[in-house]
Amino acid sequence: MIRFANNYFLLLLLIVPVIAYWHFRAGKRRGGSLRFSDLSTVKRLGHSLSLRLRHSLVILRLLIITLLILAMARPQAGQKEEEILTEGVDIILAIDISSSMKAEDFKPKNRLHVAKQVVAEFIQGRKNDRLGMVVFAAKSFTQCPLTLDYGILLTFLDQIDIGLVEDGTAIGMAIATCVNRLRDSDAKSKVVILLTDGINNRGEIDPVTAAKAARTMGVKIYTIGAGKRGNAMYPVDDPVFGRRYVRMPVEIDEAMLQEIAGITGARYFRATDGEALASIYHEIGEMEKTEIKTKEYIRYTELFWYFLVPAMILLGGEIVLANTRFRKIP
Repeated sequence: MIRFANNYFLLLLLIVPVIAYWHFRAGKRRGGSLRFSDLSTVKRLGHSLSLRLRHSLVILRLLIITLLILAMARPQAGQKEEEILTEGVDIILAIDISSSMKAEDFKPKNRLHVAKQVVAEFIQGRKNDRLGMVVFAAKSFTQCPLTLDYGILLTFLDQIDIGLVEDGTAIGMAIATCVNRLRDSDAKSKVVILLTDGINNRGEIDPVTAAKAARTMGVKIYTIGAGKRGNAMYPVDDPVFGRRYVRMPVEIDEAMLQEIAGITGARYFRATDGEALASIYHEIGEMEKTEIKTKEYIRYTELFWYFLVPAMILLGGEIVLANTRFRKIP
């Protein structure tokens, strides 16, 4: 971005063509002349180098005047910079990895596979927020602490699988682990997005009690129940007959999940397929958007030296030539 700080000096450029006209047109009428009876001998002599370059001094002077005018106009190069002022959101993604997440009612594969895809898209859509991850079955543990490095978070997400911990569903323990991770957070908003497909049946902490502790810490818990209504096909790997599928009832304690969300001032969602799950994470993302304010300013660098220095060099050259090679004798 280029600008002239004193752009009114550019009006002086109008005198350049006036000077040129005065020299090349009007100047001819002021020249002296000599009369000869015969010019044939003179014409055969040809033009000397000095004659061919007789306008060089004027051209130099016009160029010097142009460069000096541009220097006085103070050309500047501007670089736009932005200062981002933001109050981020700290989000813990809690994901159920109990064996029931193998159910294949979410296409193209099972619930956990689809959930990982949706969560990955959610992570990639965030900016300036710290994200962390907790996984749980019979026990819960932190898969990734709060971080701004979304690449490493996606790597940890890819590594989670069913069977990492003992089977079961400890929702209360998962909430407690999430709250512990957010305990020292200074973020404007502290959020847990808890995805489960079962009923709390393990752990020493009751989910409702954990939710009340979260409310005390200023943590909102969005809960998601994952699974179609009715029955879902569940794979069973038999060492003799190989893989077979059985129908299993989908049991989600929606009342408890609604209570958890309500206690913390959040919402409960039910995802019956992959598209609904993606829509839910998108909706939560819109509700928990980081407020970003930007302050723009432009830093200018002076460029007049690029015009002034060549003008001074040419001026020195013009003075030397005017008093040597192109010196006029009165």
